[in-house]
Amino acid sequence: MTDIPKGPESYFPSIEKKYGRPIEEWKALIRSSELTKHMELVNWLKTDHEVGHGHANALVAHILSESGAE
Repeated sequence: MTDIPKGPESYFPSIEKKYGRPIEEWKALIRSSELTKHMELVNWLKTDHEVGHGHANALVAHILSESGAE
């Protein structure tokens, strides 16, 4: 039985499909940013990388939860 992703991870397949970049690449990009606050990162992804709000929010929430920064 395959585990169905929950939370931000549930967006990952559609993010990869829509933007043509693997999630690991998005993670590296976000980690390389000097920004640290959730909404700063979301707005940066939206304006500089043309990522939709929901997808940007999911990526940032996942990264920040991994680092314990949320």
